[in-house]
Amino acid sequence: MLRAYGMKDVGRCRDINQDYIFVSEKPVGNLPNLFLVADGMGGHKAGDLASEYTVSMIREAVEKSMRNIPLQILKGAFQYANQKLIEKAGESSAYTGMGTTLVAATVVGEMVYVVNVGDSRLYKVGRNIEQITQDHSLVEEMVRLGEISREQAMNHPEKNIITRAIGVEKEVEPDYFTISLEQGECLLLCSDGLSNMIEDSQIKEILDRRADLRSATKELVYTANQNGGRDNIAVVLVEQG
Repeated sequence: MLRAYGMKDVGRCRDINQDYIFVSEKPVGNLPNLFLVADGMGGHKAGDLASEYTVSMIREAVEKSMRNIPLQILKGAFQYANQKLIEKAGESSAYTGMGTTLVAATVVGEMVYVVNVGDSRLYKVGRNIEQITQDHSLVEEMVRLGEISREQAMNHPEKNIITRAIGVEKEVEPDYFTISLEQGECLLLCSDGLSNMIEDSQIKEILDRRADLRSATKELVYTANQNGGRDNIAVVLVEQG
């Protein structure tokens, strides 16, 4: 049996929450379940509109999709949401430049299908903690090229510069992943407001001792805030029971 829980928090330093989540253990269109985390960017109101609107467009596209292959359903939904957000941005000068990261997952049996764009992440936590997605960010590109170390990346001044996002280009280029999820293992979808505030090893410690997903989610958010809470925080946990 699949269990899931999610929450978002404004953090300690922001006035507006530009993160948005969606958690459904029940079918959405032809998908048996759907989990989303989006982290909006833009002006005062544009960022929170971008994330919420994108999530609603993903849901709409998935519900309408006639396809049966999970990654094809999600790929089409990402393209649809990208197009709709670009159109939305054209409605007002206040929306100019808005966009959002997005990570999506659906669990079909023991397989997990993941799509992401930007630097919101999906981790698998079992015996180890493994970051499945790769950040689409300037700093991540620098790490890949060997220009800076992983440790230097953690506090780099250009850490927040995203190289891919929903709503920025006419064609969005997500990454796609297929992984297995065994009983007792857990998925974590999160915005960078969590991953920038808590080391992976600390995330694993919290999830290893979880009594239930609700308390673990709250502890993750609390810890991110205790460590500074410099950004909005979004967390979705999914486990095979």
